Amino acid sequence: MIGRRLFALLLLAAAPCTHAQDSPEPAAQQAQLLVHLLDYVAVDYPEFVRDGQVLDAAEYTEQREFAGEVARRLAVLGDKGRALSPAATNLVAAIDSRAAGAQVAANALELRDAIITTFGVVSSPRQSPDLVAAAAVYERTCAACHGATGRGDGPAAAALQPPPSDFHDDARMAQRSVFGLYNTITLGVAGTAMTGFRQLDEDARWALAFHVATLRHDATQRSAGELAWRSGAASAALPDLAALVATDARALGARGVADADSVLAYLLSRPGALTRSHAAHLAEARALLKSAAERHAAGDIGSAGDLAVAAYLQGFEPVEALLDTRAPHLRVEVEGRMQQLRQSLRSNASAAEIATQVSAIGASFDAVEKALGESGGNARATALSAFLILFREGLEAILVVAAVLALVLRSGRREAVAYVHLGWVGALVAGALTWLAARALVDISGATREITEGVSALLACVILLYVGFWLHGKSHAQAWNAFISRHLKGAMTGRAVWALAGVSFLAVYREAFETVLFYETLWAQEGAAGAGNIALGFFAALALLLAVGVAIFRYGMRLPIGPFFAVSALFMAILAVVFAGQGIAALQEAGVLDADVVGFPRVEWLGVFPTAQTLAAQAVALGVVAAIYLRPMLARRLARAP
Repeated sequence: MIGRRLFALLLLAAAPCTHAQDSPEPAAQQAQLLVHLLDYVAVDYPEFVRDGQVLDAAEYTEQREFAGEVARRLAVLGDKGRALSPAATNLVAAIDSRAAGAQVAANALELRDAIITTFGVVSSPRQSPDLVAAAAVYERTCAACHGATGRGDGPAAAALQPPPSDFHDDARMAQRSVFGLYNTITLGVAGTAMTGFRQLDEDARWALAFHVATLRHDATQRSAGELAWRSGAASAALPDLAALVATDARALGARGVADADSVLAYLLSRPGALTRSHAAHLAEARALLKSAAERHAAGDIGSAGDLAVAAYLQGFEPVEALLDTRAPHLRVEVEGRMQQLRQSLRSNASAAEIATQVSAIGASFDAVEKALGESGGNARATALSAFLILFREGLEAILVVAAVLALVLRSGRREAVAYVHLGWVGALVAGALTWLAARALVDISGATREITEGVSALLACVILLYVGFWLHGKSHAQAWNAFISRHLKGAMTGRAVWALAGVSFLAVYREAFETVLFYETLWAQEGAAGAGNIALGFFAALALLLAVGVAIFRYGMRLPIGPFFAVSALFMAILAVVFAGQGIAALQEAGVLDADVVGFPRVEWLGVFPTAQTLAAQAVALGVVAAIYLRPMLARRLARAP
């Protein structure tokens, strides 16, 4: 406890009193420090003052110092600070009169929230935290003192005074919000071994705060919390991430949420479970676009571009799946306009042009909200959405797998069938693991999804070109018969069968990955009430996909050998070109690659997007396809040449 007595003097010495109007940035920094102090008052005062009696004189003195320092600092933070001074004075008076702990804690938290709002202190993460990465950061930076499981028993703990915090102390942790932990991680605690970790980026610090907050919870608590959360009783108290990080178990229970600690145990381990409405997502996109325009006007082109990408990934992309089933033309319109905006930001267009484009996107968002609102709560629309998501994503995969299976069976090499089955079964397993990750381990961000889709599509493109080359060489009956003769007693080469397995895996996993995330979004939007309609759409699409797969397989088996391989090779070559365009487009949406918009038709089912990069990738793929088909002809001409 001695360390925190020095905390006010040492911590606040780093932020000299400065008039907010003369130096806005120091004012914001000081405001964050005041928020940190108020968090300590709210947590510590009730522990050391009870029923008007001071249980620890040193700690009581510390709380008075903290509250007094907050009041003094606010008085010199300009008009905004002076407007909050009465609340700070009341807090000091409550502590002086040894008021009840609940009253002082409530006053401190109320003043803290007012400071956050008034000075724009960052109070919530920009995106759902990456808890897997946070565990690695904790092991690297925190475990030496706090211990591997957070019990304050790390190898270095014995030599530290005061000892490191025990994150399994239920009484204390139940009063600590994630925001309070974030502030401690950011600022440290002066006079102790707990230093600030400003070297970590903001997202990493938020993720670490979430990880620390979950260490005391077990699987039983999380399961109970999930049941309580799914019942809908706590959704009003915790509508979004900002509300989640600002509260603690004690405060949440005081608001009438039953089993508040278990609810937090679940949500802190899976923040992506927080339901957000379409309007909330689009409101975030609008805010990010506005910030992008402001940063562009200030000359910060890099930040403006990052904000524009975030507006798509965090704001618009989560509603894409449902919008595509209800108003696909609006999805195409918004994507095109947001892509054009990113290009304009990169080229440093005029502020007026950027403002016009942002306004146009806002008008499109209005139309999106109307379209989604008209369909909201409609059981038929929910079932149709579930049907189209699976059917659209599954059709492409089943076409590839059916073609590959037909190819193997027509070749007479039944031993290779196992490799194809290994590919698509492995993809389904990987898809299921992705679903578990999306639900329980880490909330998969839009950028992660787009990057995974893009890389998978480009890998599939390469493998398809290879298989297409192999098939084209067997497209003539004479060549195929010679091939069969050479391999009559042996299996297909390892390279060939693993290539077929790779096509099977990538074709199915790429679609499974997208499907599970789309269904997660649909579930979040419709809730348990829409489960029956979602299941109806899912099983209807599954049945139709099976029927389509069987039909394609049987039709392919009736083709003569020569035409069969020629058609299969052409089909895979076309898919390779499609995947080339889709892969580059996904990486552009994730902000990994630039997108230079050009005047060209948009045909998504062919992977054609109106950007120079996607068209160039498809041109390269087409060039490879042309080389595959022209190679035998050129070889024959060269052979006939004298």
